[in-house]
Amino acid sequence: MRRVFFILFVLLLLSPALSCRNRGSDHRGLQEGAQGLSPVGQSAAVELQEETRVLTGAERPDTYLPLLKGKNAGLVVNHTAVTGEQHLLDFLLEKGVRVTRVFAPEHGFRGEAAAGEKIANDRDPKTGVEIISLYGDNRKPLPAHLKGLDFLVFDIQDVGCRFYTYLSTLCLVMEACAENGVPLVVLDRPNPNGDYVAGPMLKPAYSSFVGMVPVPVVHGCTMGEMALMINGEKWHKAPGSCDLTVISAENYTHLTPYVPPVPPSPNLPNYQSIRLYPSLCYFEATTVSIGRGTPFPFQVIGGTRPDLGDFTFVPADIPGFVNNPINEGLTCHGVDLRTLTPVPSFTFSFFLDFYRKYPTEKEFLNNPRWFNLLAGDDKVLQGIREGKNDRELTALWQEEIERYKTIRKKYLLYPDFE
Repeated sequence: MRRVFFILFVLLLLSPALSCRNRGSDHRGLQEGAQGLSPVGQSAAVELQEETRVLTGAERPDTYLPLLKGKNAGLVVNHTAVTGEQHLLDFLLEKGVRVTRVFAPEHGFRGEAAAGEKIANDRDPKTGVEIISLYGDNRKPLPAHLKGLDFLVFDIQDVGCRFYTYLSTLCLVMEACAENGVPLVVLDRPNPNGDYVAGPMLKPAYSSFVGMVPVPVVHGCTMGEMALMINGEKWHKAPGSCDLTVISAENYTHLTPYVPPVPPSPNLPNYQSIRLYPSLCYFEATTVSIGRGTPFPFQVIGGTRPDLGDFTFVPADIPGFVNNPINEGLTCHGVDLRTLTPVPSFTFSFFLDFYRKYPTEKEFLNNPRWFNLLAGDDKVLQGIREGKNDRELTALWQEEIERYKTIRKKYLLYPDFE
């Protein structure tokens, strides 16, 4: 601690103008301020940066390599499982861990499959390791897939939303591990939407692969915290608990703005899209596009009616990102949210605005069942049909949110936002 104070003292002496913008994983302010320092000041700035930089679980190998060395391990990973510039698979093989199998979720091991596209079993051309799909005929590892494994390691960047399917994959993986006696190690990563809790709660009648655990739309947990909660609240269907180890991130709190180093999926290319995703996903049940098939998915809203807005775009098929997007080849009119700042927390205001612009519900909302699955119950749609505004809709689930927050507190690994 004294060392940190000394570094801060040196920085204050040598650079009164040093930027204080450093937050989470963004250290540009510190780097820019250090450029004008003496060599001693620059060195101190670099040391402080390294001591405060957010480290993911994968970037803390001293905590998990002793568990895995010399063992047969399987990985549940995609393209976001990186440590520095290296993929976790390559890193573990280099360190002597016998990785015999990789399990690939939605979008595939390399993150090159479009949303909803089935993933086939394969073999990694670089390492020769077998790849088992968890987004094809099976979404849960089979006993034969787990046979011979001493550990299963889970490392996927999540965005903190119930309907983002990596959470369902985690739940099913934990269930399989519990049923087959395979210990699970979760390498945790910060949640870029982890600074609040919001949205309707999932009801059992609306459980699906886009909603498997009874949490709000924005659940405010990392994957490590969710794993602890799923185990502790017995939300998976296995009779016993999963033998679980969570390797936590360092220098992270639930107030830390975090920009993932790798886009978590093809249609969430940047921080703006990640922050808008919880609110815009409901448009997937409508005739309105939220930018799939453009360079800016989940950052625009538009339908084919010219009176919906002045901004226009034309969705197109983009291999590896989206196949047959809504309104493909048609001019969409609407709004551009790419420069919206600040991005609001979870809200139905965007949805309500477009809902009211259509003369009939059917012209806009063409898949009410999908909407209800995303919402987690049917009360939201009922409230919209009754003319409730965003504030009135929020009141529908507020008591449930408060009860959930009490449960959530038991499993937090990091200082909370409140």
